[in-house]
Amino acid sequence: MNAREAILARVRAAARTGRVPTGHAGSPKTSAQEERSAKALASRSEDLLTHFSRELAALGVDCHVESTADAVRARIEGLARDKTILSWDPDRLPYEVGSILPAAATGAAGRSVQAGAALGVTGCHAAIAETGSLVVLSGPGTPRTASLLPPEHLCVVRRADLYASMGEFFRVRAADIAAASCCTFITGPSRTADIELTLTLGVHGPGKVVVIVGP
Repeated sequence: MNAREAILARVRAAARTGRVPTGHAGSPKTSAQEERSAKALASRSEDLLTHFSRELAALGVDCHVESTADAVRARIEGLARDKTILSWDPDRLPYEVGSILPAAATGAAGRSVQAGAALGVTGCHAAIAETGSLVVLSGPGTPRTASLLPPEHLCVVRRADLYASMGEFFRVRAADIAAASCCTFITGPSRTADIELTLTLGVHGPGKVVVIVGP
């Protein structure tokens, strides 16, 4: 096998891992079918969360899974206490997290204010279970600086935003990606080994990432 054939073989093998939708258009579902569908979705959500949490642990990311919106806000209050914060606009944060961050700067703040923040607080537009990645689409109210500029990034994830793979996210959210000014994939803390192959955290972005998964 020559180099070209080897590369094509790897591409074909990778393509086989793509998720194929199983739903079929047709007659309306019965109540029993709807119940089975709901149970399947709940089971899938738990499987994705388990996989996502495992990948985050491998990346060195602290992950907290909370069962209620109140618990999410309480967790954030504890983690954000006494820290200067740069966040998304309050109406862009899930679980009314903005209500407990009244002093947080947003993307409308001056450059020096944003640069001085110790903690960035954001939501996300997707969480990829396969790789433990967070997907952030930049736009009005969701500045890229909040996830990239502070030395620590705290991301709030809704379970509804869990996807199995990047391919699934691209397929389902294609229109949102096209409308965004930037699509950023965050896979653990920023790290590089460019200098003498010594691994260094926090060079091109936050050196610490914390994820809070809500209901």
